Amino acid sequence: MPRIVQRTERALEHYLPSSDTPPTTLHDGMRYATLGGGKRLRALLCHAAGELVEADPAILDGAASAIEMIHAYSLVHDDLPAMDNDLLRRGQPTVHVRYGEAMAILVGDGLQAQAFAVLGDLPATPIQRVALLKELASASSSLGMVGGQAIDLASVGRVLAREQLEQMHRLKTGALLRASIFMGAHCGPLPLSGELHAALDVYQRAVGLAFQVVDDILDVTTDAATLGKTPGKDAQDNKPTYVSLLGLDASRALAGDLGERAHAALAPLGERAMHLHELADMVVHRIR
Repeated sequence: MPRIVQRTERALEHYLPSSDTPPTTLHDGMRYATLGGGKRLRALLCHAAGELVEADPAILDGAASAIEMIHAYSLVHDDLPAMDNDLLRRGQPTVHVRYGEAMAILVGDGLQAQAFAVLGDLPATPIQRVALLKELASASSSLGMVGGQAIDLASVGRVLAREQLEQMHRLKTGALLRASIFMGAHCGPLPLSGELHAALDVYQRAVGLAFQVVDDILDVTTDAATLGKTPGKDAQDNKPTYVSLLGLDASRALAGDLGERAHAALAPLGERAMHLHELADMVVHRIR
């Protein structure tokens, strides 16, 4: 997997405008927000799903880069004073701290647009490009990530039922993780079989939810140096989390159970899904 992370970094270097291309401050901010940090989980999921369908690595590089740009844009906007008002991201000053609030908004806007420009220029068939564009647009929309962020903002200070909390996170975090997996699968030369679609759908639901449960656990158990962002923000901002709803021990048990569900979903795919198995473990075992 380190090889895929390195591939993704090189691809992002290629697809992002250079810092000396005017407007230079904007492009420098876009690169600052995107390069040289992060787990690249979404890119890894995209490549791992692409392995199942023998996808062209060059197409996967572009798809993974587009996903990472959307993810970076979401973090830039999420950190803004009007949203989470966070000062740290990946152990570095957030974009609005370094470049100013107005430029940070434009950095997010630029990354969002660049992601779709990358997909439109991929060396793929028209059917593949349309499928990739639809997946990413849907995941980023008011019925996906942005909708989840809106629910998150509206939920500050409220007590949510478990079903409501799960729905919020399936949109805010899970939608882009789901897109990462299915975009990788769409990079293959053939349409997805019913069996593969069903297995990936169960897997993405388990991994997407596990990611958020573990995030909530880390927010109360990890320091800033390890976490790469300000810990305890959710409690400080009076946001509903799995830890506040279920407690720490029950949240850890839930994360483990979701990891088992992810592995079970992949069982029909055999050894081909080895890297997806490893990524499920990577998500869950962040709490250890």
